[in-house]
Amino acid sequence: MKAGPALRAVFSMIVPALLLAAWSAPAEATDWPNWRGPDQNGTSAETGLVSEWSPEGKNLVWKAEFTGRSTPVVLRGQACVIGRTGEGISEQEIVACFDAKTGDLRWKHLLDVYHTTVAFNRVGWASLTADPETGTIYAHGVAGQLIAFDPEGKILWSHFLTEEYGRLSGYGGRTQTPLVDGDLLLLTFVSSGWGNQAAPRHRYHAFDKRTGELVWVATPGGMPFDMNTQSGPVVAEIGGRRLLVAGNADGHVYAVDVATGAKVWSFSLSRRGLNSTVLVAGDTVFAAHSEENLDDATMGRVVAFRGTGSGDLSGQEIWRVDELSVGFSSPAFLNGKLYVVDNSANLHRIDGASGTVEWEHGLGTVGKASPVLADGKIYVTETNGRIHILRETGDTVETLSTGRIVSEEEDRDSEIYGSPAVAYGRIYVATEHGLFCIGNPGAKFKVTDTTRVVALPQGKGDAVQLAVVPAEVRLAPGETARFEARLFDANGFPLGPAGKVEWKLEGIEGKISGSGKLTASKGKRAQAGKVTAQVAGLSADARARVIPPLPWKEDFESFTEGGVPPTWIGAKVKYDVVEKDGERVLVKLPRSRGLLRNPTFMGGDFSNYTIEADVMGGQMKRRKTDVGLLNSGYTFDLLGNHQRLEVRAWTAERRMAQAIDFAWEMGVWYRMKFEVRAEQGQAIVRGKVWKREEDEPEKWTLSVEDPFPVESGSPGLTGYSPAEVYYDNIKVTVNP
Repeated sequence: MKAGPALRAVFSMIVPALLLAAWSAPAEATDWPNWRGPDQNGTSAETGLVSEWSPEGKNLVWKAEFTGRSTPVVLRGQACVIGRTGEGISEQEIVACFDAKTGDLRWKHLLDVYHTTVAFNRVGWASLTADPETGTIYAHGVAGQLIAFDPEGKILWSHFLTEEYGRLSGYGGRTQTPLVDGDLLLLTFVSSGWGNQAAPRHRYHAFDKRTGELVWVATPGGMPFDMNTQSGPVVAEIGGRRLLVAGNADGHVYAVDVATGAKVWSFSLSRRGLNSTVLVAGDTVFAAHSEENLDDATMGRVVAFRGTGSGDLSGQEIWRVDELSVGFSSPAFLNGKLYVVDNSANLHRIDGASGTVEWEHGLGTVGKASPVLADGKIYVTETNGRIHILRETGDTVETLSTGRIVSEEEDRDSEIYGSPAVAYGRIYVATEHGLFCIGNPGAKFKVTDTTRVVALPQGKGDAVQLAVVPAEVRLAPGETARFEARLFDANGFPLGPAGKVEWKLEGIEGKISGSGKLTASKGKRAQAGKVTAQVAGLSADARARVIPPLPWKEDFESFTEGGVPPTWIGAKVKYDVVEKDGERVLVKLPRSRGLLRNPTFMGGDFSNYTIEADVMGGQMKRRKTDVGLLNSGYTFDLLGNHQRLEVRAWTAERRMAQAIDFAWEMGVWYRMKFEVRAEQGQAIVRGKVWKREEDEPEKWTLSVEDPFPVESGSPGLTGYSPAEVYYDNIKVTVNP
């Protein structure tokens, strides 16, 4: 252990006994509403939990058939999980809720997977979260669906983050878990959207938990080193402020005001993105990673720093443990002790005040899941099928029981990535081969109402911050939206709605009243801009797009070179309008860094339409480009290196894919036409390609039926661009 620069000063200012007293255990037994428990620290006040179990039946209350890789949430008598189901063309993501007492299935909902390179075995990555106040269950799917379910499984609202906000995900599939705080649903992800959010950044989003309305977006950091990191948000009172604290894809930990998203402080930690979720205890923040450290050549670090103040907090480090690689699991904290699982599945106990590593205990070979502390025991899983129950005795730890789950059909260990959830005197664990409920079968089962409502205190003093809600809207011509200007004090606490507000529009044609009601003009032109509120010297903006109904035509002649359609998602940093052969066309540019294959979405959510465009591929040395169109979640692709033509719904798994050999030339214009019809419970997906100077062929080149249809989505473009890829004369029309 290597002490940080501020260690001596900290000990001279703080009595260790007082420091430990401030870090207390949970006050009462509760449900398990999010993956790190009711207090976001991996602990539960439940008692009477079992000390041993076996998958064959000892203290196994029930087992439900389910394939999961995340942590269950347990609320109002239900154990809810997200995972994967199906085979071949039926492969989908699934959200399901089981009776927490009996294991009977109460409801399920299937999610289509598309516009993603995530493999099937990584589906169901992010844990669900639940709202103790309303019972709402929230899911973030690997394809980017963000869905709110009521306790009976009815969809209350949803967003498709990929098409609406430019959410990015890489091949690894790491997906962020949301968190409820007060009236907000908080979620972080890397995105490349439109306007001032076009640059790829790891952004923090706050949605109204009841309506799904976007309340604020924060962009606290710089260019992400990794496009898919999984560090989730935590919320805590630190230094008199209520803060969202989260690791970022740029290697920093950031804190922003929960109410507004205003950046408060940062802490530099790693050269790459952070996957481990931080833990906050009192005013201390604990964070970990397993990448290269910023200040020396070592790999991995666990660090404690004081989370008070503002600006760069790197000088407020209390202690560090170098070369301890905790890259994926998140800490647990109880009675002044920090518990971490390293990448090699060793569990460590670290003194929270000094950083001294007090003991180490081997769990297996691969450490991904986070430990849970309850009833004087430690419940922790290991990736290769093991569920451990441990007990501490002073400065030592012993194994009370280990249950090993295996797949008898495949003769291998079942994968376990999630952590245990503790509720109602039982332990719930989701695995690759079942959802397990562990406990004393003879104990009385009781669901206790532990509803806890979090509300920000009323602000005091002068208004220092102004926010406009909603933070972003998407309208059709002639539609209306109502905005509200809200004032906050210096600590980010609400002062209420602003009084007299001066409203202005920029880039949007329409009218906005003194009460904040925007009415978009009825023209047929797509628009993107902002709505500005000014109150007593304070100013704040919201973003707005106006997306006209179909049909659309775009030949790019009205654009200046370097411009792109302003409403398109992900276009500004990937595409340019250029002059070519006497015409203005759209070009997808080669990139020196980042993914060469990425989509752009034109906006809207339509069904039963056709998109067509002129396209031309290019070549860089041996590498040829791909070029394609997007329609309602489906992809129609000309593959350059493979000289093939393909229709598919899921890139990684090539679900319902159909392909044929198709010789096409680089540097030659072709016309692509792509139609999707959703009818009678299936989608009919058809595409054709021909040289632009030739007549359109009568027959479709490819046609496939999908019995698990994606019924709507944004039109878009896709391409793999080691060289320039060109598009022109785009047309989107409603199917006759």
